[in-house]
Amino acid sequence: MRGLKIGTALGIPVRLNWTFLIVLPLFAYLIGSQVGMIAEVMNDALGAGIDPAALAGGLTPWVLGLAAAVGLFVGVLLHEFGHSVVAMRYGYEIESITLWLLGGLASFAEFPEDWKHEFWIAVAGPIVSVAVGVACYAVFALAPVGSNAVLFVFGYLALLNVVLAVFNMLPAFPMDGGRVLRALLARNQPHAQATQRAAAVGKAFAFVMGIVGLLGFQLLLIVLAFFIYIAASGEAQQTTLKAAFEDVTVGDVMTGREDLHTVSEDTSVAELMSRMFEERHTGYPVLRGDDLVGMVTLEDARSVREVERDAYRVDDVMATNVVAVGPETDAMTALQTMQENGVGRLPVVDRQERLVGIISRSDLMTAFNIIQTGGTPSVISGRRQIGDDPDVF
Repeated sequence: MRGLKIGTALGIPVRLNWTFLIVLPLFAYLIGSQVGMIAEVMNDALGAGIDPAALAGGLTPWVLGLAAAVGLFVGVLLHEFGHSVVAMRYGYEIESITLWLLGGLASFAEFPEDWKHEFWIAVAGPIVSVAVGVACYAVFALAPVGSNAVLFVFGYLALLNVVLAVFNMLPAFPMDGGRVLRALLARNQPHAQATQRAAAVGKAFAFVMGIVGLLGFQLLLIVLAFFIYIAASGEAQQTTLKAAFEDVTVGDVMTGREDLHTVSEDTSVAELMSRMFEERHTGYPVLRGDDLVGMVTLEDARSVREVERDAYRVDDVMATNVVAVGPETDAMTALQTMQENGVGRLPVVDRQERLVGIISRSDLMTAFNIIQTGGTPSVISGRRQIGDDPDVF
């Protein structure tokens, strides 16, 4: 998740997603507009002794709303640092922590598969939230009588941080409680199977949240339900793919050099377009001898006006900053590289930078389907040729 970097703490970049700039003032407004009602709730729940009338004048409600909203997101940030610190102690890399529409998100370079690691990483966040709630309650309890603003903000944050901890422990994967559920399931079953079951529970919770959100006209709850459903489905799929591609390399599933269609640098763009039409390809590796020097796509060719295509050569329009993988690269890494770079195929080169094949998303999906039905990498070599592959770069 991209965002504006605002600093670094414990070696972890902290970012603000643009949606945070919407939700912070929204929360400040919602809290400020209900200061009186919230004060009455805290008086009943905590015996706060807050005078609601003292908080109702002028800009006071909006200042309190902003202070409470900022305090809430500070608590969310500390919650994510709870996850991150424990993860780093286990040796996992944290790419960033981002505050966004639905709270916070710690981005892991790699998710833990050891159930004990995942369990303690998952529970660390809610534990920190409870600790923040206790600290806020301590300030609330020590505040002198009549300090209505301090009582309001810290009493509210004490309650909200505890509620945040409890809510996050719902078994709605990939929320914290869902990750705890997966960790417990993974004690005596394969990680991929545990993920599938935890994701199924998470999607059921998302469905219920969505219904409750619709009935109560709670837009934020509907958005959260949608996020949980999509995230649970995506991580379950990613984990299943990773398990299927264990010990499978690019060399096992790629289309080899002998089956590839390539072009040279001095091929005219007109000839390239003709070959694309005849061979039903949307992209070609560009070779100088056996060396890969670029990739050219239909989009590159279309950038030249039709009347000028005889005068332009492939090396005038090809991309030279090509992302490539080696045949020894594992298949899952190749798929992640495609996703990160927004491409449908990757050239495969040896240590001397010579082209030895191409791997595409369709190659990987064909391999996945074969493996799921009990096949092995040796069977995958009988897949369809790349000329039938509809993916584009």
